[in-house]
Amino acid sequence: MPASSPLIRLYDRLDGLPFGRRVFSIAYQAAAPYFLTIPARVTAVAPGEARAEMGHAPWVSNHLGTVHAIALCNLAEYTMGAVAEATVPDGYRWIPKGMSVDYLAKARGRMAAHAVLRLPEPLGDAQEVPVQVTVRDPAAVPVFTAQIRIWITTNAPKETP
Repeated sequence: MPASSPLIRLYDRLDGLPFGRRVFSIAYQAAAPYFLTIPARVTAVAPGEARAEMGHAPWVSNHLGTVHAIALCNLAEYTMGAVAEATVPDGYRWIPKGMSVDYLAKARGRMAAHAVLRLPEPLGDAQEVPVQVTVRDPAAVPVFTAQIRIWITTNAPKETP
């Protein structure tokens, strides 16, 4: 596990500053601009876990007035990306490979996501690793869970015959 990824170093540098988490979250979203479609921010990041929140804004609502299912998926992937960046060691890269989700209850209000990534030891040259994400409502009731499978490979150049 990396001692300190660039993502964690940036988070730690900004965390204690006024609006530091907001600035960090905007920079993180800018790296993958699609995440700017949800009102999310990272609230904690460390090797092995990350937390994020998403407000219940009109543009993430569905026809029932609850948080849209795909907005919950976006929050899950947003949080997974933070934990993957914080956990996957130098010399490796990752990409999402698939996602399985369960909608457990109506999602209303500010959503809080928690992503957990446990790397196998030893980490091979190429393998699939699951990331577990749970999203809770303001009463801490789980409303959504996801397992996002990420494909982790080495950055080593391929030898040509």
